[in-house]
Amino acid sequence: MTATVSFTIDSPLGPRTATVAYERKGAGEPLLLLHGIGHHLQAWHPVTDILAADHDVIAVDLPGFGASEPLPEGVPYDLATVPPALGALCAALGVERPHVAGNSLGGLLALEMGRTGLARSVTALSPAGFWTEGERRYAFATLLAMRAGAKALPRPALERLARGAAGRAALTGTIYARPARRSPEAVVAETLALREATGFEATLAAGGSVRFTDDVPGLPVTIAWGTRDRLLLRRQGVRAKHTVPGARLVRLPGCGHVPMNDDPALVSRVILDTARTRQLSAA
Repeated sequence: MTATVSFTIDSPLGPRTATVAYERKGAGEPLLLLHGIGHHLQAWHPVTDILAADHDVIAVDLPGFGASEPLPEGVPYDLATVPPALGALCAALGVERPHVAGNSLGGLLALEMGRTGLARSVTALSPAGFWTEGERRYAFATLLAMRAGAKALPRPALERLARGAAGRAALTGTIYARPARRSPEAVVAETLALREATGFEATLAAGGSVRFTDDVPGLPVTIAWGTRDRLLLRRQGVRAKHTVPGARLVRLPGCGHVPMNDDPALVSRVILDTARTRQLSAA
């Protein structure tokens, strides 16, 4: 069941109120799940139940995405604002320094939360921010084309396309290696989420100059990359490992850019192993 919470964030404009949608289930150490640009918290549904067997799992719609409200007018969607806002969200939910797992944009945010002391472990799945300028331009052009396609497609046509495996591949093959595994209902919902994301353009604009160049010391970090990622190419994982030398770099065989759907068991194991590393080191 999706709920909402409102909380105060710091911003260049002073304190402002943000309202975020989230789902929470399970028990144990807290685990925050962050989706990618244009997506929504339902991207994590293939792994949520597995993770909730060991953790208090909190999957969120990032501000301006899914069912969450946009950030207040004039508040930037950048690394100086969004990770601290997620820390404020955790505080509002009674959570201190969760484990954080993120995909794409969410992976970048997870790494920044780890770097600034807001996470106890980080699992970054195909994180943004380790691209060359050419790779960034390619990824952004692809995302803009996906957004334009989502906006142009009437809902009845979208629903007809999603009913067939070929249609689901046409709609989501850029982000999934195995799009036929996605249910028609999920494909419709995520295409609508991409179309309606109020924070999309501002997030993309803020990401134009982003490079993640700092280490994330003092906590377990795993960077995982799908071998069939067509959006952020897997060689970026090698750059990420050079940037965060203490991180564990993991290949996700047969997985695309959003690997939770392609291999839920493998992705869950990677996240749980990272969190257990933190637990064992603290014991």
